[in-house]
Amino acid sequence: MGRKRLQDSVDGRPTVHTVAARAGVSIASASRVLNGVGGSPETIRKVRAAAAEVGYVPNAIARSLQSQRTGQIALAVEDIGNPVYVAMMRAIEAVVASSGRQLLVHATGGQIDNETALLRRLAHRYVDGLILSPIRITEEHLAALADSPVPVVVIGQLPADTPVDNVRTDSRAGVALAVDHLIAAGRRRIGFVNGPLDTVPGAARDAGFRAALARHGIDLDERLVEVGDFQYAAGRTATERLLARSRPDALVCANDLIAVGALHALLVAGHRVPGDVALVGMDDTELASMVLPSMSSVSLDAAERGRIAAQLLLERINDPSLPPRRITVAPHLVVRDSSPTPDGRAKQWA
Repeated sequence: MGRKRLQDSVDGRPTVHTVAARAGVSIASASRVLNGVGGSPETIRKVRAAAAEVGYVPNAIARSLQSQRTGQIALAVEDIGNPVYVAMMRAIEAVVASSGRQLLVHATGGQIDNETALLRRLAHRYVDGLILSPIRITEEHLAALADSPVPVVVIGQLPADTPVDNVRTDSRAGVALAVDHLIAAGRRRIGFVNGPLDTVPGAARDAGFRAALARHGIDLDERLVEVGDFQYAAGRTATERLLARSRPDALVCANDLIAVGALHALLVAGHRVPGDVALVGMDDTELASMVLPSMSSVSLDAAERGRIAAQLLLERINDPSLPPRRITVAPHLVVRDSSPTPDGRAKQWA
């Protein structure tokens, strides 16, 4: 029953998911063939045969409505209170407003059902396009993206063959910047406080942390790793647990909210920052410069990702025939008072 819901549209029409399942190929591969983007001769043959068998018909009604603009763009993010999404939203809104359109913001809570339901509701075309920033990517997402009747841009990591405009960052490289910085400052017992491993950023940052330590020849002590969620409270309690069983001389946190929680836990426990424990967050949000000591943080440039995503969406609305674009915004480290410079000098806060 649940599988049929994923394969068929709300009105019972076969979808790209239906075709992919019949052809025995991925949703992305089926979508590329059906949209004329390409594929291997064998994949093209299978997909076209499957489409004929199930009676798949492209959403001609939606395509015919391309010229009937609503003047509205939707943005769907996990949490509109998260400073990352605030920065992203401001940048997107500026671009959208410059085109004479209005931005509608949806908070999904990171729930897959909420995100895919939103994509399916777009069949009613109450917006001209959607910018989606999910923290998890599932088959449900890929199916809904493939069948979306309006243009979509995804901010986040997508499989390489997904025929959707995509703006991403390199979380693995970002964590490596933090680890390299701390090791250059003489730190060796580096802990990591992460978000959920079943999320795209959580998994990528965990992999990046482990790879960076290995590159420097440092064996990972699992007692120095904690996992919670991407919120302040989780960062504080996770750091308290970590400190109760180990003695790090540095911490890398998967985002700035976690890092602020970690900072408070360190100071309450009597640790000098960065003298006893250096600290580096990720995202370089406004929070990083609002706390004492100010926090070093890896910038993933949420505003730039939002600006690019909005521009890509407007271009896609004006020309649906454009090939899928993928743009990566490189991370960079912003050093502040919570971590020492390579010569070991730093302010002390306790």
